[in-house]
Amino acid sequence: MSLDGWNTLLVLGGIRSGKSEFAESLVADAATVRYVATAAGGGDDDAEWAARIAAHRERRPATWNTEETADDPRRLADVIAAARPEETLLVDDLGGWVTVLLDPAHQPADDTVTVAELAAAVRDCPARLVLVSPEVGLSLVPTTPLGRAFTDALGAVNRAVADACDAVVLVVAGQPVRLKPATPEPAPAAEPSPGRSPVNGTAVPAQAGPSDARPADDAAALPASPPVTTPEVPAAAAPVPAADGTGRTPPAMTLPVADTGLVIQPGMELPMPDDHTGPQAVERLATLDVPGTGLGVLEQVVSFAAATQGTPTPIPWQSVRVLLLHGDHDGGSAAGTPDGESARRAESARAGQGVLARLAAESGASLQVVTAPTAAAIEDGPALTAEQVDAALRYGWRLAAEAVDSGVHLLVVAACGAGTEAAAAAVLAATAGAEAPAVLGRVVTPDGEIDDVAWMARCAAVRDALHRTRRASRDAKDVLAQLGGGDIAVATGILLGATARRTPVLLDGPVGVAAGLVSRDLAGQARHWCMLADHGGHPAVKLAADVLGLSPLTELRLDLGEGANALTVLPLLRSVLALAAALPPRPSGEAADDADEPEPVEQDEPDFREPEPAGPGPTSTETEPPGPTSTEPAEPGARAG
Repeated sequence: MSLDGWNTLLVLGGIRSGKSEFAESLVADAATVRYVATAAGGGDDDAEWAARIAAHRERRPATWNTEETADDPRRLADVIAAARPEETLLVDDLGGWVTVLLDPAHQPADDTVTVAELAAAVRDCPARLVLVSPEVGLSLVPTTPLGRAFTDALGAVNRAVADACDAVVLVVAGQPVRLKPATPEPAPAAEPSPGRSPVNGTAVPAQAGPSDARPADDAAALPASPPVTTPEVPAAAAPVPAADGTGRTPPAMTLPVADTGLVIQPGMELPMPDDHTGPQAVERLATLDVPGTGLGVLEQVVSFAAATQGTPTPIPWQSVRVLLLHGDHDGGSAAGTPDGESARRAESARAGQGVLARLAAESGASLQVVTAPTAAAIEDGPALTAEQVDAALRYGWRLAAEAVDSGVHLLVVAACGAGTEAAAAAVLAATAGAEAPAVLGRVVTPDGEIDDVAWMARCAAVRDALHRTRRASRDAKDVLAQLGGGDIAVATGILLGATARRTPVLLDGPVGVAAGLVSRDLAGQARHWCMLADHGGHPAVKLAADVLGLSPLTELRLDLGEGANALTVLPLLRSVLALAAALPPRPSGEAADDADEPEPVEQDEPDFREPEPAGPGPTSTETEPPGPTSTEPAEPGARAG
C-alpha cells in the first residue's frame, strides 16, 4: 500500500497480526535504523518470552543499531526528541513500554506527564519515526484490576500517539488498513489522554478522562464561573504584587473538564507531591545561618511547599485565590441561622467588604464568590440528586483548573453557607464513625449568646439523616448526595482539580475538611496537597484533621469564618518561606582557622593502671604463688582468706 507523505507513523495490530513485520518493511530501505526496544526481559523463568525477543533480534539487519529503554521508560521521549532529521527510528513496541511504566519499581510517578511528554516528542520529532503498538480496544474487558489498568493505560497512550503522528495504520491478519490519511502537514494534535498509574505497587483501573458515559450539562445545574475580583485595600495597605511563578513546577495534569464530559469516580489516579524535596528542604534548614534553634513546627510549611513545588528551596506563594462557596442547607441543619445571613455575607464579599474581603486585599489575593446548589433537608431525604453531585464535582474541578491556568499558586477554600457545620458533621459521622454531638460545634447567635435549642435541632437533623441512610452506600458520591450538599461537593471538586494541576490548597473550616474526607475515596492523593492553617477549636475540624493526617500549622483558635482564618495565617506562612529561601548558609570558618592554628604536639598516652583493691578478696588483681595448701579444702568453720 502507498504511504507517501508521512514523517511519523503509528502501526497498530493485535497479537501475531504481523504489525512488527509491516513496520520493519517500511524502514527497510533506510541506510541505518535505530531500533528502540522497550520491553523488559522475561528472566530465566520465562523461556518463551526470551525466545520471542531473540527472534526479533535475529530478524533485524546487521546495519541496525538497537537501543533499549526498559530500565527507564521516561527515556523513550528523550531518545525520540534527540533524533536528528537524517535518522530513521523504529520503536517496538508501546505495549512493552506501558508494562514497564506501570511496573511498581517505577512508582510513585506521574504517568500522565510521561505519556504527554512522549506524545509531544513524537509530534516534534524531526526524524523519520515508526512506532508499533498492540491494539487492545477490540478485546473483552479484563477480569482483573491489573489487566484493566494495562488496557486503560495502553488505550490512552495509543490515542495520544495517534493524535501526534502523521499517519496511523491498523494491521489485521497481515493486511494493513490505513486509519489516518498521510498528509504533508500533520493534523492538529489533541490533548493527550491521561494514562493510569498504580497505587502502592498495585495497578488500579481509574477513569480520569472522557468516556462513553452520558455527558452532563453543567450549565443546567450550576452557573458559569463567577467573576474574580481583587478587593481594594482600604487606606495605607497596598496589595502584594503577583509573581510570575519562576522556579515553580508547572502544572502536570491537563485533564478535560466539564465541557468535555469529565467523569469523576472512585479510584482516580492523580499526582503526588515530590517525595524527596520535602525532606531535602528540612535538611537544608539545618544549614542556614539562624541564630536560634530554627523554625520549630513551621518547618512543616517549608517541607510542604518544597514537596508541592518540586524544589528543596521553595518560594512564597504570591498569586493566591480565595474561592468562597455560598451554598445553604435547608431543614434542621441551618437551625439558629438568621434568614438571609449567608446571602448577606456573600454579597458583602462580592462588594469587597467584610472580614474575608479585607484579609484577601491585605494578602493581595483574588476573591471569587461561588454559588453552590442549595441542599435539601437531610433529615427528610437526599441533599442532592446524583446528577447535581456530578455537576458540582466537575464545576469545582473547573474552578481549580481555571485558577491554575490564570497563574494561581495557592487556593484557599472558604464557605459562608447556612448549615455547613451540621452537613460537615454528618459527613464526618458517616465516613469516620463519629457521633454527631461530639463533632457539632455550639450555635452562637449574632448577639454572642449560645443557642442550645438550635444546637439540639442540628443534632437531631444529623441523627435522623444518619438513621435514614444507615443501609445506604458510604462511597464518596453517595455521601455527597445523601448528606453533603452542594458546597461540600464543589469543594471536593476543587480539591481534586487542584491535585490534578499540582496546586496546594489551604483549609481551615468544616466544609474544607469534609471535602477532604470525601475526596479520599475518589483520589487518595488529594489530601497530600492540602494544608490546614488552624482548627479554630472546632471539634469537627480537629477530628477530621486527625483522620486525614493534617497537623494544624497554628493553634490560635481563630473564629473569623472559614477562609478568613487561613488568610490571617497566610502572611506568617509567606514570611517563613521567604526567610528559608533568602537566608545564607551558616559560615563554618573551619578552613581559615586550620591555616592559623599550630600543629598539635603529640603527647605520650598516660599509662593506665588498675586501682589497687582496699583489701583481700575476689577482686584482687594479684596472683598468689601456688603452695601446698592452695588445693586443700578449708577446715570447717575456718574463714576464707
